[in-house]
Amino acid sequence: MAIGNLSDRTEFLLLGLSQDPELQPLLFGIFLTIYLITAAGNLLIILAIIFDSHLHTPMYFFLSNLSFTDFCFSTTIIPKMMVNIQTQDKSISYIGCLTQICFVLTFAGLENGILVMMAYDRFVAICHPLRYTAIMNIKLCALTVVLSFVISVLDALLHTLMALRLSFCTDIQIPHYFCELAQLLKLACSDILINNILVYVVTSLLGVIPLCGIIFSYTQIVSSVIKIPSASGKYKAFSICGSHLIVVCLFYGTGFGVYLSSSGSHSSPKSAIASIMYTVVTPMMNPFIYSLRNKDMMEALGKLLSRTLSFH
Repeated sequence: MAIGNLSDRTEFLLLGLSQDPELQPLLFGIFLTIYLITAAGNLLIILAIIFDSHLHTPMYFFLSNLSFTDFCFSTTIIPKMMVNIQTQDKSISYIGCLTQICFVLTFAGLENGILVMMAYDRFVAICHPLRYTAIMNIKLCALTVVLSFVISVLDALLHTLMALRLSFCTDIQIPHYFCELAQLLKLACSDILINNILVYVVTSLLGVIPLCGIIFSYTQIVSSVIKIPSASGKYKAFSICGSHLIVVCLFYGTGFGVYLSSSGSHSSPKSAIASIMYTVVTPMMNPFIYSLRNKDMMEALGKLLSRTLSFH
């Protein structure tokens, strides 16, 4: 295959989940439904938290930011995929591909940071309840979200700018439904050693270390909850953490699973299907996980809906 410089590359082809023409209308309908549910669910949670003063606490501050991140994450991926399915045009421009990679890495990193802070919030609430208000003040909460955002943007820009130095073979086909960094690196004809080193180092720093922090927080939480004498007290403590644990397992479990499997194989149809879990399903499920398991959240959503209906 011929090799072209970056200046010669105008577009890539996203092969999507299936090339069967008969499946395209079904895929379009499924992902349109998923996107509408994701957008509506996460925006409802944000509005409910904004309009209910009882939810103006660190826990719900982080939840509203998580919902915003999930909405942006889905918007970065699903609309472009639906356009490609509807128009039967699988192309994405070179700049568009790098831009999508940058935004995907930014919002994935931001979600990672918010999940860590939510674990720390639960750790302080259960293990140090008397000092909770003093420790988890609004300045700390806002600072951690901003810091997570800045780190995520810098990480995304680093990987994106390093991808600019690569050359690619002609007739580039990405066996995925969005521009994923791991898949793009596999298609490069130039040396990707530095890029791979950066991926592994940054994944260790920004992925493994925060996950270890979450695990440490929950070992301390479990240790404290076991000491609670009443069964109702233990149940309440575990129920507070249950939703967050489910989301953590979905996000990290599927995310690490995809990258570990994709790093060992050049054939990625299965990787593309597995990626749906953390890029599409998790953002859609988060509103249900946090609302259906949370009485305060359900009451706030009920108030919001009744207030909305009263205006009509």
